[in-house]
Amino acid sequence: MTAEQKTRIAEFLDLAGAYLRSGYKSQTLTYQFADDESAAPMATEQAVPQAPLVETRPQAIAQSDKRSLAISNAEAGMDTLEAIAVDVAACSACPLCATRTNTVPGEGVSSPLVLVIGEGPGENEDKSGRPFVGEAGQLLDKMLASIDLSREKNCFIANVVKCRPPHNRDPLSEEIAVCASFLTRQIALLKPRVILCAGRVATQAMVKTTNSIKNLHGHFIECAKIPLFPMYHPSALLHDPTLKRPSWDDLKTLRARLDKLVALKA
Repeated sequence: MTAEQKTRIAEFLDLAGAYLRSGYKSQTLTYQFADDESAAPMATEQAVPQAPLVETRPQAIAQSDKRSLAISNAEAGMDTLEAIAVDVAACSACPLCATRTNTVPGEGVSSPLVLVIGEGPGENEDKSGRPFVGEAGQLLDKMLASIDLSREKNCFIANVVKCRPPHNRDPLSEEIAVCASFLTRQIALLKPRVILCAGRVATQAMVKTTNSIKNLHGHFIECAKIPLFPMYHPSALLHDPTLKRPSWDDLKTLRARLDKLVALKA
């Protein structure tokens, strides 16, 4: 195969992968291939095997191709949220991969004021590939909006595990450990001013404690030099309305801390 043929195939895979991931064309990479020793010059435009590639490699243009690119970017110090999402989609390191419909890497702005971390995807999230979109997610959006936060404007929302645990059970410690590297990479890229942990599981995983959310909520904890703020999970409020008042007090405490951080930055 000639260098030109290799380049065209690589560019085609990049383009197809970008459209499958986001529906938009992304910035293309520059490749430098060498001719194979036995390669003949490309005679005509028809020699580029574009049509067969589309026919024989349908909707998921080889995950290995996208994963290889993601790994090379990370190793070169050019990690991206997109690369993390590719790695999450290709992950088979724990049994959750066998029962998932979609992975849920997270969503939001790339430079968030707040990173919201939950425990894991539920049924609605598993179907959609998006975090916090069920009833609890809709309540979370309302809670965030009450203090001028949103996933569209100044938040990123993720989970400690990226695949749904069966029957919405709590993720196991080994499953959280396997997924930890993805969340670590996200935190390093996002650089949030505050981490908001929704619920007991996420809080205990992040601060390595067995203390209850009843004791931890509403108090800032230093986590990797980033203030971490535990709150009750929105689903807990749906089951126990008496938690709404303390949760509102927690939200006001969080907003006051954010105002101070923003003022200091200004």
